[in-house]
Amino acid sequence: MNEKETIKTSKFLSLVLRHEQERVGLNLDTAGWVGVDELLQAVNRRGVTLTLDQLKHVVSTSDKKRFAFSEDGQRIRANQGHSVEVDLQYPPQTPPEFLYHGTATRFLPGIRENGLQRMERHDVHLSAETKITFQVGGRHGKPVLLIIRAGDMHRAGHVFRRSANGVWLVNHVPREFIDYSQTESQTPDNQPDIP
Repeated sequence: MNEKETIKTSKFLSLVLRHEQERVGLNLDTAGWVGVDELLQAVNRRGVTLTLDQLKHVVSTSDKKRFAFSEDGQRIRANQGHSVEVDLQYPPQTPPEFLYHGTATRFLPGIRENGLQRMERHDVHLSAETKITFQVGGRHGKPVLLIIRAGDMHRAGHVFRRSANGVWLVNHVPREFIDYSQTESQTPDNQPDIP
C-alpha cells in the first residue's frame, strides 16, 4: 500500500467510522466500536478492497492516530471527531494551563462573538501542540492559532477529556477564555510566542 492509497483509505475510514457508517452497512456500538471482521466484510462488499494487514498499516501509520484497536484487537473505532451519537467514555482530566486550536482567519468574527462551538462534532478539539494545530487551521483558509486558557476554563467548571491519541476534548470554549493577541502576526514560519 503506497502513501497515496494509505491516505485515501484513512479518509474513507474516517468517513465510515465517524460520520456515515450506514454508507457501508455498519452499526457502531454506543462507544463507537465495530468488529474488525465486520468492518472488513462491509467495505469489501461495497467494492473497497481492504485486508487486515492493510487496515493495520493505516492505523499504525496515521500521523494523527485517528483510529484505535481494542486491547484484544477484535474491534476498531475512531478516536474522536464523530458526528454520530457515541459515548467514547474518556474520563474527565485536568488539562494543561494552555491548549491550542487551529482555525482559519475567516472564522474569527464568529469565534470572537460566540467562542469555539463544537458544530456538527461532539466536542471542540484542542491540542497541546502548536505546529500540527496551526496546519489544521490551514485546511479551511489562511491559518491562525488560538491560545486557549484551559487551566482557567477547568477551574471555572468546564470538563475536559483527552482522547486516546492525545486530542483534548471540551463541549465549548467561551470567548473569554480565548487569547487572540497574536493572531495578526502568525505565518507558518512565525509561530506565536507560547506562554
